Amino acid sequence: MHAFLLHDQQMELGSILQFLDKKSILVTGGAGFLAKIFVEKVLRSQPHVKKLYLLLRAPDSSSANQRLQNEVIGKDLFKVLKQKMGANFNSFISEKVTVVAGDITCENLGIKDPNLKEEMLRDTDVIVNLAATVNFDERYDVSLYLNTFGAKHVLDFAKKCSSLKVLVQVSTAYVSGERAGLILEEPYHLGDTLNGTLGLDIEAEERLVQQKLNELRVEGASEDKIKLTMKDMGIERARMYGWPTVYVFTKAMAEMILLHYKEDIPLVIIRPTIITSTYKEPFPGWTEGIRTIDSLLVGYGKGRLTFFPGNPKSVVDVIPADMVVNAIIVSMTAHANQRSSEVPIYQVGSSVGNPMTYTLLREFAHCYFTKHPWINKEGKPVIVGKVKVLGSMASFRRYISIYYLLPLKGLELANTAFCQYFRGMYSKLHRKINFVLRLIDIYRPYLFFMGIYDDMNTEKLRIVARESEVVEMDMFYFDPKVINWEDYFMNTHCPGIVKYIFK
Repeated sequence: MHAFLLHDQQMELGSILQFLDKKSILVTGGAGFLAKIFVEKVLRSQPHVKKLYLLLRAPDSSSANQRLQNEVIGKDLFKVLKQKMGANFNSFISEKVTVVAGDITCENLGIKDPNLKEEMLRDTDVIVNLAATVNFDERYDVSLYLNTFGAKHVLDFAKKCSSLKVLVQVSTAYVSGERAGLILEEPYHLGDTLNGTLGLDIEAEERLVQQKLNELRVEGASEDKIKLTMKDMGIERARMYGWPTVYVFTKAMAEMILLHYKEDIPLVIIRPTIITSTYKEPFPGWTEGIRTIDSLLVGYGKGRLTFFPGNPKSVVDVIPADMVVNAIIVSMTAHANQRSSEVPIYQVGSSVGNPMTYTLLREFAHCYFTKHPWINKEGKPVIVGKVKVLGSMASFRRYISIYYLLPLKGLELANTAFCQYFRGMYSKLHRKINFVLRLIDIYRPYLFFMGIYDDMNTEKLRIVARESEVVEMDMFYFDPKVINWEDYFMNTHCPGIVKYIFK
């Protein structure tokens, strides 16, 4: 055992494999990107884990099982474990993984099976809350119920678990909003806001949402109108209190609720930065779904993105998914049974230890897609040029009006004059502009971001793990300083997104 002080509390760190041995772990958001990597890692590194309860949103257990097969173990991610287990793979999975049909927006996580619920309340040692909607422009009602009140329901469930050792809330570093400079691993308390605006009341936010939904229903608003109104409301409420997107606003409120209501539950908050494809395990380059910077890389590789606003000096704080999962596993081992009022917060990123700039990202993308161009539907390689970077939003708006909106207007007039002769060209340009404008609006806070995420707590955890004779750090690595960004982007990440994301 190796001990150290964090937030004035002593922490002991023993063997990770020993900690996982015979443990039952509940993972919410079981079909999500990080959840799958977490499940695969635990099963592959410690086959003597007792049980992984995977909470999946589904109406019943058979559809939950279907989701497990299609969205989790059917993925390429599990190929290493399949090779390792051979013919025993399916029986191993059915013994170790229990799929739970549920919904964290409901009391008791929406678990309908009473026997299964009793078993979980009796046996669960660790809960990792990974259920969230990470959509930056999600509807406010969806985001609030899933990200904020969902976390509260997970906490309420945790309080009823008689064997619980630790609850891990996976948040995001971007709960910090658009701050510049060094951003510390500090907590958010009820009522805190980023711009000093007083009066943030989470219960009142829920009432506002209900009130607005009722008004819309009375008006007989269409589903599209309700959806748009809820999306606008999310951005409006977030920006009112200083958060740039509904996603980070509702994740910040989740942290507030957990800190306030946790009582003596051992709680750990993990705040990853921008999560990218796996660095090393189960194999390099596995990814899924278009994640933050990947939308830029996909747009660029497909030739849809020729310019982009952003500060070339901005640090793009990226961290591979397997490192985030390892940090979750090491931190839950370290804080098991620590019933202190202090809550450890770990920012897991690279901007302090191994910063990568926006300029480098552009260079790597240009280099990769020049060497390995994307072959489009017509079977032709897409030739990419250097991306023109516009250093301010004002220069971006000027550029858009001169090079895109004016020609678009011209095409519109020509189209009318020539009886829709240019319709194809017009709609293609229109689509391209909408794609870029939408990306910019969502990512604007991150494109000119000048913050650096302090990771002192995470570094202390790494040091203590390295110095311990029993911690398997070669297996549960999470130090971004070992990454060579050029090698990672050129040989791991870009090939990974081309393989798993480009369609």
